[in-house]
Amino acid sequence: MVISDSRGRDPVKIAKPPFKPQPWTPADATDSIRRMSLDESLTVIWTRHALDQMSDRELFTGDVLYILKQGFVLDDPLVSTRPGFYKYSMVSRSPNSGSRTVRVVAIPDSERFQMKIVTVMWADER
Repeated sequence: MVISDSRGRDPVKIAKPPFKPQPWTPADATDSIRRMSLDESLTVIWTRHALDQMSDRELFTGDVLYILKQGFVLDDPLVSTRPGFYKYSMVSRSPNSGSRTVRVVAIPDSERFQMKIVTVMWADER
């Protein structure tokens, strides 16, 4: 983030506060994922599976981003196939989900400031 004042002085860079080490508790995961998703510098990586699931459910990238910004992590994380990374399930309704709750499974990387979207499903599906 860069902030400059109205007097034309040189911009001042503000470092992002560090994240806690993973695995996160559900409360910490909710806060961390929301914080990451609200930052414009976040890189989102979409798996083909997630995009196919979204298409099948007539959901859009905006719906997934909405869930990441507004949703809740209710369960403990699952270990990812990549060592040191964890999968978190975030749930919420979205603008295009009607009255159904959507589950987004994401793997956040707070060091590289990236989030991989693994899958998107209705929360009442298995």
